[in-house]
Amino acid sequence: MQHAILDNGVTESKQDRLFREAIEQFGGALARMARGYEANADARRDLEQELQVALWQSFERFDGCCSLSTWVWRVAHNRAVSFVVSQKRHRQRGWSSIEELEISHDAASMIDDADERDAMARILAIIDCLDPPDRQIMLLYLEGVTGADIAEITGVTSDAVATKIHRFKAMLTRRFAEGGAA
Repeated sequence: MQHAILDNGVTESKQDRLFREAIEQFGGALARMARGYEANADARRDLEQELQVALWQSFERFDGCCSLSTWVWRVAHNRAVSFVVSQKRHRQRGWSSIEELEISHDAASMIDDADERDAMARILAIIDCLDPPDRQIMLLYLEGVTGADIAEITGVTSDAVATKIHRFKAMLTRRFAEGGAA
């Protein structure tokens, strides 16, 4: 195991260094991702802790075969999907794929009544209804991850990623147009 000596004289392992770098670089994005996977504040904190533990543990196996970004997103999303699936057993949610997603008239009227500052909250509410694989793609897309990187992280083809993103954007355009939002 490789170790480095920090300015304060403390020895830091490669695993600890990679974890520190990952949290410094992606900590905020991981917290936003956790929000996308889990609306309940207590469960979201549990998920954030699980993500951090999974990342730290994963760096023992990190061999540099992909970028730090790809590694972090892959580990985080895999752990988040596992977390959500385990939570699903405890509470049934009406998940849908992007292709199946239909917002009820009640939800549409709520969107109609919302103003522009609620746009992201509405998008996240829609994402919250998605199957975990589709949710993963959309959250990565919202974080600015490229389609090619999303494909590598999720194991889905680049064409499938592009199609899902296109359908999601088209669905959002329709929903926002119906609600009077831009």
